[in-house]
Amino acid sequence: MNGYTAPHLGSAALLTIDVQREFIKEGSEGREEKLAVVPVISRAAAMFRKQGLPVIHIVRIYLPDGSNADLCRREEIESGGSLLQPGSEEVQLVEDILPEKGIRLDEEKLMLGQVQKIGRDEYILYKPRFGAFYGTSLEGFLRRELQRDTLVFGGFNFPNCPRSTIYEASERDFRIVALKRGISHIYGKGMEELENIHVSFLSLSDIKEEMKGNLSNSP
Repeated sequence: MNGYTAPHLGSAALLTIDVQREFIKEGSEGREEKLAVVPVISRAAAMFRKQGLPVIHIVRIYLPDGSNADLCRREEIESGGSLLQPGSEEVQLVEDILPEKGIRLDEEKLMLGQVQKIGRDEYILYKPRFGAFYGTSLEGFLRRELQRDTLVFGGFNFPNCPRSTIYEASERDFRIVALKRGISHIYGKGMEELENIHVSFLSLSDIKEEMKGNLSNSP
């Protein structure tokens, strides 16, 4: 780390990426590894709520005709594949990471590009592609509305959406933390590559300790 990339946890936001029920249902690929990171993400969200720091849940939603899907998935959905469809249980966030039970996605609002507020400092945002900054208001929301310069990441399936979003965040000069044991399917080479762009890997206890000295920097 250096002065440009060291995290400012007093001005951080937690981003959860694709922590949706689709990916932990019976028979889903990599289910056990995803289930293993849920408690870590849940505790991180509780910690941020307690400190009055923002939590943003990033989600995918696919229209039944596949028209808004990535090209690599569009044909599968057009052929009848059911994935993260509006109104389904599978599209909903995993309940353990929510501020209270029973919160549902407002799919219509989200797919119009609007931010859904679900708590005092907690939000949901839809992304149309792997990276959460592509075609969304995320950067402006973080900088102008929330005045954040540091992002802490947890989520499902590192090789796709978490990795894409982390690199997009780096391109936009955010300070970045990857939550240890809070991102599924991460691997050694991927971690090394993130460290090369000065992503910090911090555990929940690391973050808690760092927050003690950084909250005074909160805007």
